[in-house]
Amino acid sequence: MSFARFRSASLCLARFPCDRADREETGDSGTNLRSAYHRAPRPRARPRDGARVAVFRHGEMPLGRVGCGALQSVLPAPALPRPRLLEITWPIFSENLLHMLVGVFGVWLVSRLSDEAAAAYGLSNQIMLTFMITFRFVSVGASVVVTQYLGARDRAGAEQVARASLAANLWLGVFSFAVIAIGARPLLELMRLPPSLFPIAEPYLIAVGVMLAFDAVNFSMGSVLRAHTYTRDTLRLIVVMYVVQLALSLPLMFGVAGAPGLGMMGLALAAVVGRALSFWMHRQLWISRLGIRPTFEDFWRIRPDRLREMLHIGLPGAGENVVYRISFMIILAMVANMGQTALTTHTYTMQIMHFLLLFGMAIGFGTEIVVGHHIGAGDLQGADRLVRGGLAIGFCVCVSLVLATALLGPHLLGLFSRDPEVIATGSRLLWLTLLVEPGRTLNLVVINGLRATGDARFPVGFGVFSMFAVAVGLSWLLGVHLGWGLAGVWVAYAADEWVRGLVMAARWHFLGWVPHARRTFRRVRLSSRPA
Repeated sequence: MSFARFRSASLCLARFPCDRADREETGDSGTNLRSAYHRAPRPRARPRDGARVAVFRHGEMPLGRVGCGALQSVLPAPALPRPRLLEITWPIFSENLLHMLVGVFGVWLVSRLSDEAAAAYGLSNQIMLTFMITFRFVSVGASVVVTQYLGARDRAGAEQVARASLAANLWLGVFSFAVIAIGARPLLELMRLPPSLFPIAEPYLIAVGVMLAFDAVNFSMGSVLRAHTYTRDTLRLIVVMYVVQLALSLPLMFGVAGAPGLGMMGLALAAVVGRALSFWMHRQLWISRLGIRPTFEDFWRIRPDRLREMLHIGLPGAGENVVYRISFMIILAMVANMGQTALTTHTYTMQIMHFLLLFGMAIGFGTEIVVGHHIGAGDLQGADRLVRGGLAIGFCVCVSLVLATALLGPHLLGLFSRDPEVIATGSRLLWLTLLVEPGRTLNLVVINGLRATGDARFPVGFGVFSMFAVAVGLSWLLGVHLGWGLAGVWVAYAADEWVRGLVMAARWHFLGWVPHARRTFRRVRLSSRPA
């Protein structure tokens, strides 16, 4: 038998995981498993023996004990089609693009005050972003686990996870605000901010620290909405939030009708108001779209069982981001030692690459959502096809965007600098980005797919090795020791992305994720059975 036929047969068998331990634990013979989990159940099927029919996320099926265990949903849900990748991806891409554009506009607004204010603003935001990484521990895990329960048509389990994510992230947000409020000055000293900028940065940092409590809850609520495939609603919400925030920023910063402006404090107040409005809109969407009305208890009560499920996925996922950030900072220190021109070129080129990264991130997050639905439904073949289709789309779009950017490189870099050396070196780096971004897209799609199956620890474990041994190691060897400069650093970036990407692709292709998908399916199924 060829490997392709063996692989297809393995996925067919793995689609409905059922063994003796499952049957003994659930008390079911497993004879109805295949019919219960058929990929396209008839939406108008007549109930047997007068049984009630509940309308679920992806179709209809009778309530009761089905399959290799008692998989029972206790709440009705609207009949909606199985989520499609591109329908989910484009709102996520638009949302990420909007976040980045508003950030750039914020820098421009602050620069109108003074260069010193812009420096304080940029460094304070780096501190804020560091704290926001902790919110991903819960929000990423909540998104994946909710998709798995929805795929299993267990709306009650999905709701329990959603409610548990609120308290977990709110406590993180309150703790983050407390740390900033108490230790704003030590944090700024740690970041080597010049003492002359403390009077500007410290009040601003404390003011936007209030925003962290709102952002923490908004992260959870937004991830749950996206897991339910309401990505367009979250996009509309973000648009309204930023329109209000920017409309308030101008009069609060620069004054209106003779009233004096508040400078950076005005920008901070506008951000807090925007986040508070976002929280209210998220709550309304939970009520109208999901049928979930958050209670006061949901915001303070920690649910250990559900939190454990979320952290099993979220901790490795967020840990990977932390490791990436550390390795990037080490490489940035090497670039700084190459001279001011090299550091400036690196900074401007990376700003352009951040825009190229947006679609890869969107296709990766979309893959995570849809694969989670497939895994919860026991459809491993569907998950496999989805990841492969996501890679094909990601590669085509990525290569097209990078090629267009490289061709326009001198003009784009000319928006940042008039130094001929910066423009010439940056243009060469953009052509080398043709090696970096396809590998990054491979990473984003496959790693998010692995995480959605429950295989979350292998990517971060190998990622720690690759980011330090390959990215940091080769940056020193090629960029510093051999004197290749920034070209050597870019080759190291590409090598790291491709080494990690190919290893992750091999793990997916050779079905290393299937045992994790089986355990995830079993956990969701057993959690869904009646007590």
